[in-house]
Amino acid sequence: MTGRVLVAGVGMVPFATPSRSATYDVLAEGAVRAALDDAGIELAQVQQAYAGYVYGDSTSGQNALYRVGMTGIPVVNVNNNCSTGSSALFLARQAVASGAADCVLAFGFEQMQRGALKAQWEDRPSAFDRFDEVLPKDDTAPMAPRYFGAAGAAWCERHDADPAVFAHIAVKARRHAAHNPHAVFTDQVTVEEVLASPRIHGPLTRLQCCPPTCGAAAAVVVGEEFARRHGLRTDVAVAAQAMTTDTASSFAGDPIRLVGYDMARAAARQVYEASGVGPEDVRVVELHDCFTTNELLSYEALGLTPEGTAEKFVLEGDNTYGGRVVTNPSGGLLSKGHPLGATGLAQCAELTWQLRGEAGPRQVDGATVALQHNIGLGGAAVVTLYEKLGR
Repeated sequence: MTGRVLVAGVGMVPFATPSRSATYDVLAEGAVRAALDDAGIELAQVQQAYAGYVYGDSTSGQNALYRVGMTGIPVVNVNNNCSTGSSALFLARQAVASGAADCVLAFGFEQMQRGALKAQWEDRPSAFDRFDEVLPKDDTAPMAPRYFGAAGAAWCERHDADPAVFAHIAVKARRHAAHNPHAVFTDQVTVEEVLASPRIHGPLTRLQCCPPTCGAAAAVVVGEEFARRHGLRTDVAVAAQAMTTDTASSFAGDPIRLVGYDMARAAARQVYEASGVGPEDVRVVELHDCFTTNELLSYEALGLTPEGTAEKFVLEGDNTYGGRVVTNPSGGLLSKGHPLGATGLAQCAELTWQLRGEAGPRQVDGATVALQHNIGLGGAAVVTLYEKLGR
């Protein structure tokens, strides 16, 4: 690896429910143009592009990028379930850090359908067959909430915790999203309303589950020399990044590990070791809150609070403004929305704005490093640490 990788520009479009969204190519065009404008460059200066999406035909990335321009560069399409956007960013960063390219675009988009996620192919082995061996199929709940609901229930049983703690996370998500013009759900809810919403599985109610969402986000990453040569901003860098996949522990029978706890913990440890930054140094985090249960589990996996203490961490407000670390100032997947291919890059955009001091009423004071956590079952976990530099 040859040098520091800078985040020169980010962009996203407002997220929306499927019934109110434009098509994926229009969404992606908006995000890419916003990122290029933010960086102050033209598409002709981009040398490679990585396009992330889950639900779409092959070469949809090219089709979306062609709306911005046809420059003949390599376009690689990426699909890693819910960590797709961060996987595209991981590849873009590697390309710049290795010296293979000086200026790379990562963008992600999703045009989702209404309803819970489901398998698209019934005539071949599923990537989730191993999951169903640990948690046998239950027709009363969709796949994802079944896994994450069981993990939350297991955590509460293990630590003698009140499952109502998860509802507090949903309330916090709406409170943060109220200040985000890109978020889907900005109306406020109470703990009582969250708990009274329809039960989905285990401790999870409807208001504790992220919604099907359409949207797009993008980032331009460059090398230091390229930034200096072209007069680009140099105030945010990727300090460290790691991607991990499952080990045998994921399928050893523990629902908590089934949903990626060990993957996330391993990736976070690699990032902390590589950067010399510890979780105690982090003041702002965008983490993968596809369900309230996973946000709580992620606090511990990322080392933000010791194992078994996340209930206290939530109830004492250490996960929000005025506490130890602000988690998901954007509103997170729960309230901002979760267009699978775009999520990781939307997290990147939020944290870049935070480190620049451009987050408006969401701004976290004193943030000099920012942590990102994005996970996809099946599986891949990507953890990224950003640092604030001088311009």
